[in-house]
Amino acid sequence: MGSSLEEMWENYKDIIFEGIKRYAPKKILTKNPDPEYYNKEVKRLKVIVRKMYNKRIFGQPYQAELKRLSKELLVAKEKAQEIFLRSVLHNEGRCWTEFCEYVKRRKGNRESIPAIKDYNGKLIADPIEMSNSLNSYYASVFSYESNNLQIDSTQSCKPFTISINIIRVKDFYDTRRESRRATI
Repeated sequence: MGSSLEEMWENYKDIIFEGIKRYAPKKILTKNPDPEYYNKEVKRLKVIVRKMYNKRIFGQPYQAELKRLSKELLVAKEKAQEIFLRSVLHNEGRCWTEFCEYVKRRKGNRESIPAIKDYNGKLIADPIEMSNSLNSYYASVFSYESNNLQIDSTQSCKPFTISINIIRVKDFYDTRRESRRATI
């Protein structure tokens, strides 16, 4: 044959690699976009809501059912998230790494803290400078100094009330915003 051992080895490798390229099955795995706290119930409801979303054009009954299912999905998501966080925070050992991964995923690609101004009005964008500035601010706010103003409890003002309706309206708008996100 006249070929050296190295040439035969290279030819053999080329044949094997060509066979792998042509005949070996390939599957590109994508990262699951769902949060880690989604359980079977949330995934099941998500599929049902998507199907109902596609049927919403057939009339009012379908739209009403979509609305009901979307609310049910939101409740299931909140419950699953709460259960997940409880289990993570009660887990010994790896709880902080899992919690940090959860926070990173929730945060996404957004900056954790936008640019802030220091006490001189200078804009700070460097994370280390921001943390030092925030640290000094909180240290000054929460430190005990004798010249702090004292609250005079002898002067009584009119009692104030908190309107539950204002709180419910804010909660209603937050829920509506979440339901729009869930149906998309």
